[in-house]
Amino acid sequence: MADVFRGLNLLESLKESIENNKLSDVKDAVEDLLISRINLAVVGDRGVEKATFINAIRGLGPEDEGAALSPSPTPPEGLAGYPNPKHPDFRLWDLPPVPTTSPFEPEGYMDRVKFLRYNAVFMVFTQSPHPNSAEVFLEARSLQRETVYFILLASEKDTDKNLEDKRKASLEILKSEGVAQPKVYLVRPATLEKLDFPDLLEDMGRDLPEIRANSFLLALPTLTRTLVSQKRDAFKALVWAAASLSGGVSAIPVPLVASMVDSSVGVRILTKARISLCLDDESVERLAKQRGVEPAKLKALRTCVLSVEVTKGEVKKRLAAAEKDLATVSSRLVEMAMPRHARSASRSFTAMLQALNGAIDDMAADAEKIVTAAVGEGK
Repeated sequence: MADVFRGLNLLESLKESIENNKLSDVKDAVEDLLISRINLAVVGDRGVEKATFINAIRGLGPEDEGAALSPSPTPPEGLAGYPNPKHPDFRLWDLPPVPTTSPFEPEGYMDRVKFLRYNAVFMVFTQSPHPNSAEVFLEARSLQRETVYFILLASEKDTDKNLEDKRKASLEILKSEGVAQPKVYLVRPATLEKLDFPDLLEDMGRDLPEIRANSFLLALPTLTRTLVSQKRDAFKALVWAAASLSGGVSAIPVPLVASMVDSSVGVRILTKARISLCLDDESVERLAKQRGVEPAKLKALRTCVLSVEVTKGEVKKRLAAAEKDLATVSSRLVEMAMPRHARSASRSFTAMLQALNGAIDDMAADAEKIVTAAVGEGK
């Protein structure tokens, strides 16, 4: 149980809100993480690479229902929205490319595509960025928007060497247009775990507000063991917040206040965790297809019953077992873990924390095995 308290910024923010009696902030954070509400935009020419990138971020292949198509049916100047099939409040927006006309007014383009309403914007290209894209970037920076990223999408024919050559040329273009210390991420759309996509996620984690960064994290497909570990930690912060509210801390009416609803809260959190960790049958089958692995082989790696199905009966059983085990939990650990206002309700708080954290660990272990098997053995 102690590993949840190792330097996780989200958890520290939630604990601070509890200590300051800002319970509505904690309730809002719980709801946001359970919903994964975030809007991202992808700007650039509508080709195969862009469509593949949009699909890969949503865990889809080109033949899956709801996948972005190439050629795109969207009019050249139109916008297309793509919800995540498992997280409907996480949307990717396909925006038209920045015009290459001269003279160019970035404000007009940004107003037309509602540039500033998105939590982050990916400016993608396959050769080099147009100077007008640099103008849009600089205008966004002047408006205090730090979450705009240049991404060089690799085609199937691109080698690592010529990608690096393209990156160097792209950086020179951006520098010549006045972008100080530009950064260009190299991304292979069909295999996001390679090249610079993990670095992009790390930078976005610093640039986005905490809740939005974690919402994005939870909605991503499980591409690497590191991502699984990050999701596990985010869910443990969510468990802590829900346990704090459920443990009798709240002085205001919120949905998660009485210990009698612990099992319902647990079902909701663990259902979200199962989907986020891509443990459901549909996600496992899709990953197997994409990586050329037998689906039954990946499904057999799910040894935790909650990875296969989250039921209220199983959650109740784990909560009951945690209640019985409370005597073995160090009182010092409980004091460290519990928000000050919840110490009078320590039994409910500690049982929920112990039961759900154990479940999250078991499910994350299954997800790590599946990712290792799929990425390590996929064709």
